[in-house]
Amino acid sequence: MASKQEKLVADLAETLHPPPRRDLTFYVVFFVAVLPLWSIVPTSWVFVIYTLHYGLFWTFAWRGWCLFVLALCEVFFSVYHYNLASFISGPSPNGPGNLHELQAVLMRVLQAGLAALPEEGFDEETLDVDRPGSPAETLTALDYHDPRAVDFRNYLRTWFGKAPWSSIRRHEMFAWLYWSIFNAPFPGIDNVSESHRKVLLEVIKMLEMRAGAEIPEGSNPAAAPLLLTLDPVNVAWRPLVWYAGVNLSNQYLRRRLRTKWNVKIGVYKDLEYVLRVPPQWNAHMGPRPIVFMHGLGLGLTQYRRFIEHMFVSLPEHPVLVPLLPHVSQEILHARYLKPMGRHEMTDCLAGLLNELGWADLEAPSPETSDSEDKATDGRGNAEDTARGRVPKGVTMFSHSNGSFGHAWMLKTYPRMITRSCFVDPVTFCSWEGDLCYNFIYRPSVNGLDLVIKYFVGTELGVANFLQRHFDWSANCLWYEEIPNARDPRKTMFVLGGKDSIIDAYRVKRYLTSHGIRKGLHFDPDGRHGQALLSGSPGHREILRWLREQH
Repeated sequence: MASKQEKLVADLAETLHPPPRRDLTFYVVFFVAVLPLWSIVPTSWVFVIYTLHYGLFWTFAWRGWCLFVLALCEVFFSVYHYNLASFISGPSPNGPGNLHELQAVLMRVLQAGLAALPEEGFDEETLDVDRPGSPAETLTALDYHDPRAVDFRNYLRTWFGKAPWSSIRRHEMFAWLYWSIFNAPFPGIDNVSESHRKVLLEVIKMLEMRAGAEIPEGSNPAAAPLLLTLDPVNVAWRPLVWYAGVNLSNQYLRRRLRTKWNVKIGVYKDLEYVLRVPPQWNAHMGPRPIVFMHGLGLGLTQYRRFIEHMFVSLPEHPVLVPLLPHVSQEILHARYLKPMGRHEMTDCLAGLLNELGWADLEAPSPETSDSEDKATDGRGNAEDTARGRVPKGVTMFSHSNGSFGHAWMLKTYPRMITRSCFVDPVTFCSWEGDLCYNFIYRPSVNGLDLVIKYFVGTELGVANFLQRHFDWSANCLWYEEIPNARDPRKTMFVLGGKDSIIDAYRVKRYLTSHGIRKGLHFDPDGRHGQALLSGSPGHREILRWLREQH
């Protein structure tokens, strides 16, 4: 018979999560910020219809005409916005992906947490293995009360709205697996092809071994799975004036960066970017270039202060910032609803780095590059490679959603990235469901949640990217895929304990259990994005790390 302690641990996967109560800050943000902006569209419709119905526009002075024209523009734009929202509400354009790769990733998910790794991590100086906890664990049937099985059940149920594990039935589990593998609605186990049925039965058997429990037959709609790219897209309308303000701000900042910082706004294939190269920078003797992958939000408007802080604090470092219009609310951009996937993004970025002379597509190891430094013309180019002068590679620094692109580069061109800094990374432990649940499905309970939900999460371009183009297997980054992960000089992780989007303590546990200690900066009171704010401890630590030469 299981001990009392084991039963308490087992009950963790049965814990009920009642709907949280909204606090005062939710209502303050709702009435002060969200409702006034949201109401512009219906108010414009009412004003235009009322004016046309009663013919009042003939009585307007010039101010009334201006107001009528603005309201009419909002009406036309709302129709355009509605059509775009209807367009993205269709099926996901992503195919099922490579089945062999997906099976490998699913196996890696099932292996995660099997190794007996201490949560506080290994000592980096005395650890005598290169990859603690590498995916070499054998999947065996765990006991129901095994803490590893309890932990797995507790976090897997996040994909089912955090319903108690015992309420999940086989039909819903099949539906979730069918989506995760084939990116398609589950037609029922009797209606899938023989090959697909074989895959599902094999995977669910391994899942039950990992969970230490069989999943009962039948169906329970109350524990329906979260099917990110199949569920209805959650889009909240916003007025033309909002998009106009964001686009004007980003265009102004492009001009400001050109004039004040002498940056180049360029385009490589379809990848737009901001580039600042100090005039006297030497490709082989100078500081290593920095590539900053920004996250969701307002693009340059949101990250302008931190980018300029980098320019001030790192005046001798070249800086490249790829611009991602699909998550920057630039609704008029040609790629607004056509986000770059893993292969297109990595090919464009790798090609750009190669063209700049910062990293060679077939470069030798960083150690070899460092030993072959020679003088250059100050920028580095393709001729350097032909002469045997190979670039060092770049420092890649990513924030939040930018860590997906960071992960893609490490998977595809790992030798081009010689140093990595992850701030509020969403790429770790994303297979556990916290990211999708917190950002898309969880109801807002406070003002910060509502700001993130309305002003970012339910924006048309962001919703299209996350709910129709999300590639969970490509977005997952594993410890063993990070070069020099335990070397604090070459890899840094910044997390905030009060992050409302990711489970930062969960990510911290994953990293420390694999021996990452000195390279991890954890602020128990830090929130998502706070480390990029001037004056915060994380901000100073990031700039210090970027300034170092290794």
